[in-house]
Amino acid sequence: MKYIGAVCLLFTLILFSCRKEKTSWSSNWTLPLVNDTLDLSHQINDSTLSVNSSSFLEVDLTRTVLDLGIEDFLELPDTTIEQSFNSSVGAINVPPGFTIVNQIEEHTLDLDDVQLKKIRLTEGQIKFTVFNPIPTKCDFTVKLPGVTKDGIELEQQFSVSAANGATPGSMTSMIDLSGYQIDLTGITGASYNVLQSMLVVTSDPAGPSVTVTSAQEFKIEAAFQHVRLDYARGYFGNRVITDTSSIDLEPLKNLIGGSVNLPAPNLEIDLVNGVKIGARATILSLSNTNASGNTMSLSGSSIGTTFYLNEPTGTWGTLQPTTTTLAFNGTNSNIENYLENMGATHQLGYKLELNPWGNVSGGYNEIFPQSRLKVKVRAQMPLSIGADGLTLQDTFDLNLSQSTDKTHIGSGSFVLTASNTFPISAGVTLYLLDENGSLLHTVVGTEQILSGTLGGLDVLSGLYKKDSELIYTLTEPMLKDINKVKKVAVRAVFNTPDNTGTNVQASISAGSYLAVKLKTRFVLNTVY
Repeated sequence: MKYIGAVCLLFTLILFSCRKEKTSWSSNWTLPLVNDTLDLSHQINDSTLSVNSSSFLEVDLTRTVLDLGIEDFLELPDTTIEQSFNSSVGAINVPPGFTIVNQIEEHTLDLDDVQLKKIRLTEGQIKFTVFNPIPTKCDFTVKLPGVTKDGIELEQQFSVSAANGATPGSMTSMIDLSGYQIDLTGITGASYNVLQSMLVVTSDPAGPSVTVTSAQEFKIEAAFQHVRLDYARGYFGNRVITDTSSIDLEPLKNLIGGSVNLPAPNLEIDLVNGVKIGARATILSLSNTNASGNTMSLSGSSIGTTFYLNEPTGTWGTLQPTTTTLAFNGTNSNIENYLENMGATHQLGYKLELNPWGNVSGGYNEIFPQSRLKVKVRAQMPLSIGADGLTLQDTFDLNLSQSTDKTHIGSGSFVLTASNTFPISAGVTLYLLDENGSLLHTVVGTEQILSGTLGGLDVLSGLYKKDSELIYTLTEPMLKDINKVKKVAVRAVFNTPDNTGTNVQASISAGSYLAVKLKTRFVLNTVY
């Protein structure tokens, strides 16, 4: 839809551009303002416009309205796990080099109904802090069983200074977690959301014997910070995602009248599942509202119907998403009327439910770095339109002033020459408005920009080309009111006439162009 509207708008935009040019006016001089050529060559082969076998342009419009990845399904909050040890007896004598602590613990993460068994990290860090409560240096070995990188378990060594009275000795270290895998199945391998930590503490082999009491606490803190995943396995919980997405087509927001006739179009909504998870989806509604405020809703049996999404196949390097396509065409929907409403804003309402049947996979939901869950809207059609009085209007600020007591313009005109190979004609009218938007004067061109189909064959381009000259006369009354003019409304009326003047659908050839030249012709009154 965007590029169909854009083809119409381009005629108007060329004329609008003249207001931006800074010019100097002299008596009986012709001053060029614009010399430009408009074509669509920069849009071809950008996945939106292509050239078919008949050398006509085709449109393939795709909009992705939902695109979810692992960061949308799973998020690990910053979490700190602690492991501590106190002697179970009142007091023991510890000789040099004695292993005081050697234990492993499990820590359960609170992830609501999500049950993770294995994850891989792309970002994040651990801040380790260890505390030594006794009056001799100790060697700490901290391990996180199940946390590995390249098959090597995460392990840190600390030589922690002796306590100073009641203040324990301490040491801190930061570890980058990028590339680490974490097994969350616990010691037995049958759990989920379980981190393990192992603490080994040995007194200084070269230090003195000391007494360890039950009041003294050996402790480690492991703070997981800013963790991001790119792989996860487990049960991702039951989630319902309901939303309405908007698609804005800016070039259509200035349409104020007329009609357009499109070839029999197809619109498809693709539900793409790249996550190994059970899911179902419902398209609740699709509607568009045009610039005149008219709303058209798409109807068809697929609207309001629940569809089940198959899981993808493959794994890390071979993942193949599945696609469920809902097709709307002229036989099963009102798609032609829907698109011909020329909606500037489209609203798509949808509902997605993940794991609607609960944990039926045995905790084997799986998501990979390339996994995405998407909803796409596609419309495919030839770039062929029939315009009948299709009207665009836009308003621009303008601030000009002159004094009749000094040298001033007495009369003049803008002259637009156009060489057009598009199968579209355009009649353009200017409206001079005051600061309140009230009409002061109407400036009508002497002709239209005529459709290329009304001209002759151009040998160089191989296209039919029509030359036109439009004159916009600024009369003396208009120039007397020039100080009151604060805005200019530009209205363009588009048609696609054949040789008989009947508006018909017209395909746009590859290489079509509109070449324009805009110049001024002014008579300068000089006052002495």
